[in-house]
Amino acid sequence: MGALRGLAPFLWPYRGLLLLALLALVLTASVSLILPLAVRRVVDGFNSGDAALLDQYFGAALVIAALLAVGTGLRYYLVTRLGERVVADIRRALFDRVLGMSPAFFERIMTGEVLSRITTDTTLILSVIGSSVSVALRNVLMLLGGLVMLFLTSGKLTGLVLLIVPAIVVPIIVLGRRLRRLSRENQDWIASSSGSASEALSSVQTVQAFTHEAVTRSAFANVTEKSFYSARARIKTRAVMTVIVIFLTFAGIVGVLWIGARDVRQGAMTVGELIQFVIYAVMVAGAVGALSEIWGELQRAAGATERLVELLQTEDAVRDPAAPVALPRPVRGEITFKDVTFRYPARPETSALNGVSLHVAPGETVALVGPSGAGKTTILQLLMRFYDPQSGRITLDGIDLSAMTRSDFRAAMAMVPQDPVIFATSARENIRFGRPDATDAEVEQAARAAAAHDFLTALPQGYDSYLGERGVMLSGGQKQRVAIARAILRDARILLLDEATSALDAESERAVQAAVERLSQGRTTLVVAHRLATVKRADRIVVFDHGQIVAIGTHDQLVSEDGLYARLARLQFTDGAV
Repeated sequence: MGALRGLAPFLWPYRGLLLLALLALVLTASVSLILPLAVRRVVDGFNSGDAALLDQYFGAALVIAALLAVGTGLRYYLVTRLGERVVADIRRALFDRVLGMSPAFFERIMTGEVLSRITTDTTLILSVIGSSVSVALRNVLMLLGGLVMLFLTSGKLTGLVLLIVPAIVVPIIVLGRRLRRLSRENQDWIASSSGSASEALSSVQTVQAFTHEAVTRSAFANVTEKSFYSARARIKTRAVMTVIVIFLTFAGIVGVLWIGARDVRQGAMTVGELIQFVIYAVMVAGAVGALSEIWGELQRAAGATERLVELLQTEDAVRDPAAPVALPRPVRGEITFKDVTFRYPARPETSALNGVSLHVAPGETVALVGPSGAGKTTILQLLMRFYDPQSGRITLDGIDLSAMTRSDFRAAMAMVPQDPVIFATSARENIRFGRPDATDAEVEQAARAAAAHDFLTALPQGYDSYLGERGVMLSGGQKQRVAIARAILRDARILLLDEATSALDAESERAVQAAVERLSQGRTTLVVAHRLATVKRADRIVVFDHGQIVAIGTHDQLVSEDGLYARLARLQFTDGAV
């Protein structure tokens, strides 16, 4: 059960609440252990003929029952509250941790699997902290206290009971280890199932468009069946362990009681003492049986805890420095790549960039062009420090990016990705994502600049219209204009545009291009584009091919050189005017 120690940092802040829960637990266990004594007094009181004494025993039994009820209710409240609080903290810690991970982390694990750990695994832990651990500790106390009271009632019979303990403990240990392994395996398959479903549902239109429903259903069914088979093996192991433990426990007690009944007939003990011993024996047997069942739950929780701790302790490839340097304000926007070589973690054998050196002056607009896979978008990803290069340096205003916190220099940047992200909220809040403190007037001004105002006001509730998950209410071009409005509202010193107008029609592209040109005045702007018409007015155009810079110049200069850029231009400008 060492894996459950991973929960200690989350329990420690609530040690006061934990102590109160333990006190309530001890109270209820102690009161439960007193009950058989009261029963013995009542039974033997019938033989004494003292009615007043008998009334006192019944009154005491009623008080004990009241204490047991209050203690049990208090224990339930404290333990359940503690469980909910701790699990909420774990979920928040997991989300905080994952949200700050670099994209390299998500190359190794599916988003659905992460969500499964945050939900399914933490739900298991909730059931353990809020119920199983409490019940387990109570049964441990009942077991130990019951054994002590058994010994005080009859040392001879207790000695016989203890002879069966090794036979009970061995299957718990042996089968418990197998149960833990199967529990973790089951949780892994559940996470895989969740990841498969998340991927399919997030791409449901593509699945349906390619009539891939049958294959997708089959793949999900296969993973789900594996999860079921894993769960079946776990359930079978737990059932076998429960059968063995309960049978051995009660078989042993029945044998001991047979001997006790013979002692009563011989006058070696009273009927009240035998009944007291029987009750304690049932308590001990019940505690052992409950522990065998709870052991399975604890093993499942141990497996879930291992997975959660593993996620919390995952080392990110990109980390902030221990002693960061602050980016001077105001930001000038000078960007320098010096002999940068980079390979994506998923493709370590291929260089996305190979010895790239590039200097962008403050306020300059630089366009990055070239064939697909040439390294253009990689430049933006490295500048945002989603990844770190294998060699070389990247600086902003003369300071290495790795010397600053990511949140510090990213605050000076606004990015419009090639695949714009629209959140499941209103249009207004989607644009305000660029600057949460912006007023409604500023949001609408940004939307007008991005040529988004007209279609947003035409929505049923205007700017307050719900756009749906991933912006299903909008077309591709509309999504891109909302993303551009978000970047305009951010009003950052550095503007990064990755195919920002690729999904726009000619009229909207012209309007947005004019807005971008106004926005880029006085700002450092990097524009990634395949459509060369959008970059003709850039201060400089940098041509990439196979991860290297093959040419730099203005549009006219590059066309006159008759290199890669000129060939791309001839392909795109069909009227011959390049």
